[in-house]
Amino acid sequence: MEAQREGKFDRILDAAIEAFAESGFYQCPVSRIAQLAGVAEGTIYLYFKNKEEVLIQIFQERMGAFITNMRGELSREETTEAHLRTIVRLHFSYMEQSRSLAIVSQLELRQSNPRIRQAINGPLLEYFHLIEEVIQQGIESEEVPQTDPWVARQMIFGSLDEATTDWVLARNPRTLMSAVEPMLTLFKGALRLKNRTI
Repeated sequence: MEAQREGKFDRILDAAIEAFAESGFYQCPVSRIAQLAGVAEGTIYLYFKNKEEVLIQIFQERMGAFITNMRGELSREETTEAHLRTIVRLHFSYMEQSRSLAIVSQLELRQSNPRIRQAINGPLLEYFHLIEEVIQQGIESEEVPQTDPWVARQMIFGSLDEATTDWVLARNPRTLMSAVEPMLTLFKGALRLKNRTI
């Protein structure tokens, strides 16, 4: 029974991602989410109080899974360069695998009300901390000269975020994955990254 409930919850989230990407959060009726999920409209309210909560859960669930996956991948790497490559690769591949999710996270969440933005701060801050940890480890291993991890994180996340938004808005988008190595080269130069012998 619990697995069935979980499956329906995920189906509703997936349907909401498609629906919000299709017509925008504010224009999207709950009935459209229900239709795409293959459930009655009333079923949505068994899982979520309102449409705002659906949007919040999309971000918390999907970003939470993304961060968990990234932490696992990062734990298998040793150098700062490998860590940075992992961040860039996973960020771009995650967005590229679901263009609808990219549209929702890059466009719809930005236009949401302050209460929604406050509710999604947790996973976003965790992502920020993860990037800052990579920079701090690089400083401690002397691969990165002394710098402010907060400023470095702003540069890294800001670049990834802007590239993703540009990709979402482009009429004929190139693949995000084609930008992994150029973006990594940019970060290595900006951080004056040194190679480390393992």
